Amino acid sequence: MILRSRFVVPVSGPPIHDGAIVVSEGRILALGSWPDIAAGTGPGPMVDLGETIVLPGLVNAHCHLDYTGLVGMLAPPRNFPDWIKSILAAKAGFSDADFTTSWHTGAVQLVTSGTTTVANIETMPAGLAERRAATPLRLHSFLELTGVRQQRDPVSLVAEAIATLDRCRSGPGAVGLSPHAPYSTLPALFREAAQAARKRGWKLTTHLAESLAEFEMFMFRRGPMFDWLHGQRPCEDCGLGSPIQHAAVHGLLGPDLLAVHVNYLWDEDAALLGRTGASVVHCPRSHDYFHHQHFPSDPLIAAGVNLCLGTDSLASVRTEPGRRSTLSLFDEMAMLAARDNTLAPETILRWATVHGARALGLEGMIGQLSPGAHADLIVLPAPAGIGLVAEEILHHQGPVLASMIGGNWVWHRPGYEPAGLVLT
Repeated sequence: MILRSRFVVPVSGPPIHDGAIVVSEGRILALGSWPDIAAGTGPGPMVDLGETIVLPGLVNAHCHLDYTGLVGMLAPPRNFPDWIKSILAAKAGFSDADFTTSWHTGAVQLVTSGTTTVANIETMPAGLAERRAATPLRLHSFLELTGVRQQRDPVSLVAEAIATLDRCRSGPGAVGLSPHAPYSTLPALFREAAQAARKRGWKLTTHLAESLAEFEMFMFRRGPMFDWLHGQRPCEDCGLGSPIQHAAVHGLLGPDLLAVHVNYLWDEDAALLGRTGASVVHCPRSHDYFHHQHFPSDPLIAAGVNLCLGTDSLASVRTEPGRRSTLSLFDEMAMLAARDNTLAPETILRWATVHGARALGLEGMIGQLSPGAHADLIVLPAPAGIGLVAEEILHHQGPVLASMIGGNWVWHRPGYEPAGLVLT
């Protein structure tokens, strides 16, 4: 199959005007200008995508599909612990069927808004294999681990998680472990999860240094989170350093870790993340919802940290009158651009593609258009007066025109049906 478009944006290289991509057996065989591709490949099935922009499918490095149905239910709180209490109360009113519907609704939103790979936090082990099979997404399922409220033994908790994930490893994507956060787990669970995941070559992810309340709890043994939790969990691990230092001491930091949020840093935290090779996932709309301090992109970039983007959940996204909030990395990129004008559009686009692929250990395979990569790509309209292509991409809103995963068309917008574009 040969795809022709007004602009092909590899991300790993400059945009190609009047570009073309050759797709064979789920992979990209070649790409370049249409005249060069046409001359080099000879006659064959060609799909003319029209006045469009083709770019890699977006890589969502942190999501909670389970919570899609909570959109608009939680008002921005006074502090982070209050939000945790609110979401626990809201979840208590959801049935297993509600969570399943929420998961599937979120997965559809991701596909239609241009995500082709997602790192999702799974809170419902039952039915996970069936949910994974029901979506075309390249799905990386991270099973959430807490254990504090249930007072579960870390060894048995991790063993159960591994048994669940071993039954869910078919299909595109992968599986991994997600010890939830320093405040909601104990150090022994961090250590056990890290050792078990690394033994199997799995990735890890955790919410880390997300809020000022968490930072104060671990740095100074004070603040609203410490006041709330000190009677519910042992707090001998508090007052010894920052959440980043806590994760390092207990063996979690490494090139296989996706550290989510990382909004609050102490002096050497950025350098520590850089030395260990951990990736950081920024969720701009969630960051805005909680009114966190300015995301510390400058020290993280200076330390060589790989920065990528996630949607988080719709339980922590502001709802605007007359506009339906959905899981969309385009909305995350737009929020990031609005909040930080020092970042070039090309940089933001790399955070949502190449950098997310790097975090998942798939650089060169997803998140870019290059020979040998998976044929995961999306199609956007190219307006007549288009200027800088990267800026146009960041301004896109709503569903994409079409989405391909592994060489198969999995979505197209109603009314956009070029000849040869056939859904599988």
